[in-house]
Amino acid sequence: MKKISFILNGEKRSVYVEPNDLLLDVLRDKLGIKSPKYGCGRGDCGTCTVLLNGKSVRSCLILAIEVDGQEIMTLEGISKDGLTGLQEYFLKHNSFQCGFCTPGMSLTLEEFLKKNPKPNEEEVKEAISGNLCRCTGYIPIIRAVMDYVKNRGG
Repeated sequence: MKKISFILNGEKRSVYVEPNDLLLDVLRDKLGIKSPKYGCGRGDCGTCTVLLNGKSVRSCLILAIEVDGQEIMTLEGISKDGLTGLQEYFLKHNSFQCGFCTPGMSLTLEEFLKKNPKPNEEEVKEAISGNLCRCTGYIPIIRAVMDYVKNRGG
């Protein structure tokens, strides 16, 4: 066991991990963070997405020991003061049905919109192409993002 420390959702946290513990498992099982989900276990579906130093990554592919001294943000962190503007538009457009992909999709889009505040529809499609959604066909998600960008002045 090795003790690692990092910033999780704005708070310094420490936890003991085994060398082969995955970040996803540590977040869910040791720290009670439930928004990143186990999906494919190969990094293909995006349900385990978290922001690591502001960049979206698949927590099922990262050893927990690798995040020592880093900053991690989950959906719990970006939403701790209430829904984000983008999340409000997801609700407005009924963008999600089962909600399984919502955390990963939300974090991916938060990172994307910081880098590209005025995307076109094709850029949004490309940005979410690594996040699988089995319920919506992606159309209400894309509409929500485009409406959000238009109405926030982006």
